[in-house]
Amino acid sequence: MKNYFLFLVLILLTVSCKSKEKQNEAIEPTLEEAVDPLKDGQVEIITKSMEFFSADTLYSGWNTLFYENQSQEVHFVLMDLYPEGKDINNTKNELLPPFDEGMKQIMHGDMDKAMEVFGEIPEWYFQVKFMGGTGLISPKHTAKSTVYLEPGLYTMECYVKMFNGEWHTSHGMIKQIIVQEETTDLDQPTASISVDISSTEGIVVHDSITSGNQIFQTNFIDQKIYEHFVGHDVNLVRYETGANLDSLIQWMNWMDPKGLITPSPEGFTFLGGMNNLSEGEKGFFEADLTPGNYVLISEVPAADEKKLLYSFTIN
Repeated sequence: MKNYFLFLVLILLTVSCKSKEKQNEAIEPTLEEAVDPLKDGQVEIITKSMEFFSADTLYSGWNTLFYENQSQEVHFVLMDLYPEGKDINNTKNELLPPFDEGMKQIMHGDMDKAMEVFGEIPEWYFQVKFMGGTGLISPKHTAKSTVYLEPGLYTMECYVKMFNGEWHTSHGMIKQIIVQEETTDLDQPTASISVDISSTEGIVVHDSITSGNQIFQTNFIDQKIYEHFVGHDVNLVRYETGANLDSLIQWMNWMDPKGLITPSPEGFTFLGGMNNLSEGEKGFFEADLTPGNYVLISEVPAADEKKLLYSFTIN
């Protein structure tokens, strides 16, 4: 009988050990899944209508923005670093009202009145530091851009216009983001194409652009405030044969009643890019290039005259 009980004890110990081994095996993948993607610099942003679904707090340093536009309109992501003491409430109460009223006057054809209203834009707005983001992205497409974020309080915004000229920002496309001191583990990407952008030389491409997946490094040689109150950026656009480039150039100027408004010009697909950065800064964006016609273009008035339009073809 004693031997029988010893035998039972041995069996129970063996089963218990195997059970603990299986529990440990089950824990390991759970721990891997618990790794914070934001610490790896992977930021997912989704728009379904007029909003940004994303994390509220990010790490500083290099971050890759995966912006999935599930909506029916063209959008972008712009990251605005606010001066100390200002936040999203200042934007809603002090900045959006003159921009809203000014755009109403533009849509009514009264540019003089619009410029008078724009004179009420608060002084602190010109202290906002634009930290990049994605370029314009067409419906049902995803933009991928990598930017370097300093710690601080930001807003994430899109100021494309609705069919009636009202800003997307005024319809919910503005979100406050905190970027904390702790940094991501992400290194900057290795670029396959280098692009310089400046107010004097325009867009200058230093490498041949070929088909396939390409990583563009955008180097902002300088930056200036143009007549539409913001600086230059870079947007990648694919266009169909026969599409009217003049309509795209006009559309890229929000101060034109037909600019940055829904619907976007026919024959053009927006594939992302790099939003506004400061002088001396750089950012990266990724695109899969297939045969067709393309332009790199800035969202500024008369981009062609400013040499901020660069055309190329993938065979």
